[in-house]
Amino acid sequence: MSLLDALLGPITAIIDKIIPDPKARDLAKLELLKLQGSQEMQLLQTQLSAIVAEANSRDPWTSRARPSFLYVMYVMILWALPMGLIAAFRPEAARDIASGMNAYLGGLPEPLYALFGTGYLGYTAARQWGKISGSDK
Repeated sequence: MSLLDALLGPITAIIDKIIPDPKARDLAKLELLKLQGSQEMQLLQTQLSAIVAEANSRDPWTSRARPSFLYVMYVMILWALPMGLIAAFRPEAARDIASGMNAYLGGLPEPLYALFGTGYLGYTAARQWGKISGSDK
């Protein structure tokens, strides 16, 4: 199964689910097939193959950099649980901690948030590709 087939299968399945009108659905699939031979599809295929190659790297830093970044984000989100306990016993301390965290997070540059979103999407795309191709066991 080529990368192109792996891409078109899920996309056509999504089209089937989100477009109820059969005529409109067929037109959307036709447009997708037209895109298949275009430079845009080749660019997408090149980008995904780079992501897959990076994810399959034997270098631990390369293959684990994105998941490690996601774990840091998860820890930041889960920090809400102990903050709730602190707020129950010392509301002023929780308020001070929260305002400090808000000041810190507000000071982070917007491109860093964009980088996180891009990394997250790239990681999930690489994981999906690994599952489809059978290399991710």
